[in-house]
Amino acid sequence: MPLPFRSLPRLLTRLLAGLALSAGLVSGAAAQAKTPKPVSIALGTQVVNVTYPWLTLPIALGYWKDDGYDVRIVTTGGSLQAIQQMMAGGVDFAQVNSTGLIQANTENNVAVRGIMGTGVIDWGVGVPAGSPIKTAADLKGKKIGIFSLGTGGVPLLKGYLRSNGVNPDTDVQIIATGAGAPALEALKTDRVQALMFWGSALTGFQNAGMPMRILFDPAWRALPDFTFATLQKTIDADPAMVEAIARGAAKATLFAQTNPECARQIHWKHFPGSKPTGADEATLAKNDLALLQTQLETMAAAHTMNGGKLIGAMSPAAYGRMQDFMLKDGTIKRTLPPESMLYLKPGFVEAINNFDHNAVIAAAKACKGL
Repeated sequence: MPLPFRSLPRLLTRLLAGLALSAGLVSGAAAQAKTPKPVSIALGTQVVNVTYPWLTLPIALGYWKDDGYDVRIVTTGGSLQAIQQMMAGGVDFAQVNSTGLIQANTENNVAVRGIMGTGVIDWGVGVPAGSPIKTAADLKGKKIGIFSLGTGGVPLLKGYLRSNGVNPDTDVQIIATGAGAPALEALKTDRVQALMFWGSALTGFQNAGMPMRILFDPAWRALPDFTFATLQKTIDADPAMVEAIARGAAKATLFAQTNPECARQIHWKHFPGSKPTGADEATLAKNDLALLQTQLETMAAAHTMNGGKLIGAMSPAAYGRMQDFMLKDGTIKRTLPPESMLYLKPGFVEAINNFDHNAVIAAAKACKGL
C-alpha cells in the first residue's frame, strides 16, 4: 500500500539523517584509521647509517605505517642512555647491546625485555696495521677510544683486558671519541692508540683509508649482542603494538638480506642526510655496501646461533652464555634466569614471522620501494 503523501517528507528526513550519521561514522573511522599511532625507538648511536636496515627499511617501505604506526628513530649516546630513555617514558623501544640488557636486569632491577635477537658480538679493538700493538697485553699503558662510556662495548672491553692481564681501571685510559670521523681522527693524531668499536664501524674506518689489525676475543662471535628491546610494562600495555613493530623489523631483515644493494639505495633515497660524502658516488656506494654487508653477516650469525629458523628468535642458552661470560669477567655481580630477560611468550616469534615471505623476497629482488 503506498504511503500517504504527507508521510514522505518525514521519511525523507529520517533517511537523510541516517545517511548523514552513517557518513559521519565512516568519515570518523577513516580519519581514525589514517592517524597512525606514534612510536619511538632509541638507537645507541648518533649516526643512523645504512647498517640498521631492520629499523630504517620499515620506515622507508611503509611496513609500520601500513600497520597503523608512525615510527621515528631517536639517537642516543649508547645502550645505557637508550634504556634510560625507555625508563623515562621518552621512547617505546630501544636497540641495545646484550650487556646493557643483562646489566639492566641483574644490576638495576629494570624489567627490560629482549624481543628480537639481531646480532652477535662483532666488536673488536682496531689498531693501525703497522702498530706495534699485536695482542691485548700490548694495550697496557695505552689510550683506547670508544664511541661513548655508556655503550655496551665498555664492559666487553674491560672483560677482554682483565682476561689478558691488563687492569682496565689502572693500566689503560678509555676515552669517549664519538663515532665516525672524530674517532678516526683521534687515532690518526695519536690521541688514542686503539679504537674499540662494533664490526661495521671498524669496516668504516678501513673504508676511510685506515688499514687495521683487529683484536678480539674469539668467544665473542658465539655470544649474542645487538638485541631489539622494550620494557615489560610496554608489552603488558600494548602487546599488539610490540608484535607489529617486531614483525616490521623481521620483514625488513628479510628484504635487506635478499637484496643488500637495493637496501642501500632505498636508505640513501629516504634518509639523504645519512648519505656519506668525501668521494665519488661509486666509491661511496661501494663503501656503504661494505658496511651493510658486515652488519648482515652479524645478523646471519645471530640467526644461526638462535636456531636458524625464525627471524628474530632468541636462544635463552645463548643469553645465558653471555651472562656467564659477564659474571666471569666481573661486569655483573649476580645472574638471573636468562628466560626472564627475554620475551618468550609462546607463539610470539612465530607471529612476527607471520607475513608473506615470498612477497617480500620478490619485492626485494625487483627493488620495489626505490
